[in-house]
Amino acid sequence: NAISETLIEDLKRENARNSVNGKREVSSQSNGPGQSYSESEIGTEKTWIHEIFQGTLTNETRCLNCETISSKDEDFLDLSVDVQPNVSITYCLRDFSNMETLCGDQKYYCENCCSKQEAQKRMRIKKLPRLLALHLKRFKYMEHLNRHTKLSYRVLFPMELRLFNVVGFPKTR
Repeated sequence: NAISETLIEDLKRENARNSVNGKREVSSQSNGPGQSYSESEIGTEKTWIHEIFQGTLTNETRCLNCETISSKDEDFLDLSVDVQPNVSITYCLRDFSNMETLCGDQKYYCENCCSKQEAQKRMRIKKLPRLLALHLKRFKYMEHLNRHTKLSYRVLFPMELRLFNVVGFPKTR
């Protein structure tokens, strides 16, 4: 993620340098050469990195008291998944989207109940990127050692990756 964010910032700086009098010419647009954009449009312009790596996650939270479901979409450039001994990347992705119960100190503030409540939360992939970048979390904090330790677990990658939690796709896909 840091690499893609650095590339995006470099592209934005390059675009800003190439701008003249608050406008810049873009020759790679489908409308033809010489199409101009204002400086405010350049800041929100999607780069080729966004076109290739950006997907959308939906964060769904269900209050266990009133059953209200809230959801929020957020864009991502890569997914960070936990690794465990002798698992496949498919397992890691399923684990990423598993339901998590929020309780105790991590209770969810429900707008409908106007108080903190126990809730269930999960992340789902709403829109797949053209190319999915995965970050394997290979470091874990070990309290008894008081430091991070590298996890050298083997993670299997299938030739074809099937995503089961994608919104709008059948469960068998």
